[in-house]
Amino acid sequence: MHITELIRSAKAGKFGAVHVLVGEERLFIDRATRALKDAALGGGPTGFNDEALDGKGATSRRVVEAANTIPMMARARFILVRHVDDMAAAELEGLIAYLNAPCDTTCLVLTADKIDGRSKLATIAKKKGYWAEAGSLKPADIRGFIGDEAKARGIKVDGNATAALADALGTDLAAIDDALERLSLYVGDKASIDVAAVEACVTRIRVDSIWSLVDAVGVRDARKALGAASSLLADREPPLRILAMVARQLRMVARMRHALQTGMSPEEAAREAGAPPFKARDMATAAKRFSNPDLANAFSILAETDLALKGSRVPPETVLEGALLRLCAPAR
Repeated sequence: MHITELIRSAKAGKFGAVHVLVGEERLFIDRATRALKDAALGGGPTGFNDEALDGKGATSRRVVEAANTIPMMARARFILVRHVDDMAAAELEGLIAYLNAPCDTTCLVLTADKIDGRSKLATIAKKKGYWAEAGSLKPADIRGFIGDEAKARGIKVDGNATAALADALGTDLAAIDDALERLSLYVGDKASIDVAAVEACVTRIRVDSIWSLVDAVGVRDARKALGAASSLLADREPPLRILAMVARQLRMVARMRHALQTGMSPEEAAREAGAPPFKARDMATAAKRFSNPDLANAFSILAETDLALKGSRVPPETVLEGALLRLCAPAR
């Protein structure tokens, strides 16, 4: 089960005796934990019926005792063990025994960034249906996430603003969540969020770095391109994601070039290319820098690099650097 399904179920008041939430996407983990706690306590008094422990230093005896305690004026008790993967191996054995016969008046939630899928804990959690994945979303899913989040808040985000948010914040869901909250306060009740609002409220460091990279490739400035890539890598962007963002920007440049050749204004061409209007001038400049042969060569290099990043034993940063040097090589 993906954790988003669990969150929906918990918000409807449903919960199980045990839930093992695994993944590095903290936004989903936190939302699932809160929803399960609300479902388990059912409006009953907190403090008496909920307890949070940390896996490091925790004992299975302490966890099991808390889980087997009878709830007081509530549907169930809620016990949270964070970083369960930090528990000592011997203590995990005792916890695994509980998972085989859990108390039905307790909701025990175990969280971890990563658990070996071959471990006893993972095996029984999956077998019993306790396991929920909280993996990061792919770049292609971000616009849908933004739309769902906006709908849940009762606000509207137009297509160009959605694209601008996705460009600026990438797959950082916590940053998107925070940005939508600030944007909803900025535009007020019943107003639609547009690109101007995004520009006013959201920092565009990441998208500016990507455009710096694309511009550097356009003028074949290898030093500038490597510098922009280094900035993104320092911001913990994986090389494969950087490559995907560059490919996306170049696809927009190709569409922009075609639209301009049909006689459209830069603003009209930007909309046709799927770019936010505030990028119309930059897009028009990029479209002039990249000839059709340039774009064809670039897409060929990007495709080869994508395969190398997914299958080569060469360090990903080295593969990306080599691709940028090829992209910036003088035209033949």
